[in-house]
Amino acid sequence: MSETLTTLKNRRSCRAYKPEHVEKEKLDAILEAGTYAATGMGKQSPIILVIRDPEVRNCLMKINAAAMGVDMDPFYGAPELLVVLANKDIPTYVYDGSLVMGNMMNAAADLGVASCWIHRAKEEFESEEGKAILKKLGIEGNYEGIGNLILGYAAKPAGTAAPRKANYVYTV
Repeated sequence: MSETLTTLKNRRSCRAYKPEHVEKEKLDAILEAGTYAATGMGKQSPIILVIRDPEVRNCLMKINAAAMGVDMDPFYGAPELLVVLANKDIPTYVYDGSLVMGNMMNAAADLGVASCWIHRAKEEFESEEGKAILKKLGIEGNYEGIGNLILGYAAKPAGTAAPRKANYVYTV
């Protein structure tokens, strides 16, 4: 079986992380994989934010937790946080951003880095705090948060895949 298929079959979402940061070379490779995601008509509507500032991370964490209605770290203490946003003026923006997320998750798995897609990026960047973050970064445009990608090294082994459901594929 190809290495790609093996990676796809073995990748799992991780919700428990060691505190060690991902090496720069691996993080750069994961980001590069995101930039090569397919986009509608090649318009490349997404952008990726690498959140390193603890104050910004905490702000996004609080907005995300509030949107979820919980008092917890929705980023599970992962040492790395990437956020994908996409330009709403491009009709395929949600799909484009989703493919960026998928490419980065699969690249991370291939490099031995654990990941998890955390929802509510839309709510984060619809908030006044989220808009202020973009303004401070000089990012202008009609962007919507697609997803947060947490990265790091798993604190415990990944589980096994659930069996694939019957009738997943239909042939016409």
